[in-house]
Amino acid sequence: MKDIEFKLDSTEIHPNSEIKGTILVSYPGRYDGVVINTQILDSNEHIVYKSYNGKNISQNVSRLFINKDVMPENKAEFTALIKFEPKQEHEVKFRASIIEQHKEIESQIIFAKYSN
Repeated sequence: MKDIEFKLDSTEIHPNSEIKGTILVSYPGRYDGVVINTQILDSNEHIVYKSYNGKNISQNVSRLFINKDVMPENKAEFTALIKFEPKQEHEVKFRASIIEQHKEIESQIIFAKYSN
């Protein structure tokens, strides 16, 4: 098993539909947390993260850091939204990384499709 396992409930994303994902860390060393970066290819638009592990996020964030201290059993679940109406299909790149002392230890990338 890899040190990080990252899954999305669906890789077909539509405007204003909730995106749900799960990150499971099995890294044996010390780490500070995980970060999720997302890029909507061929677009200047952003994803907005709404919650992690049941805790709502009050401000709009497009990059999400989840501290290890709030990851019971080294697991993080998150929700997010993409709000803009696409004129074409976009590929969305999700990258979840384990962070230790401001360095990336390991990451996993998932690609999804965003369309009407």
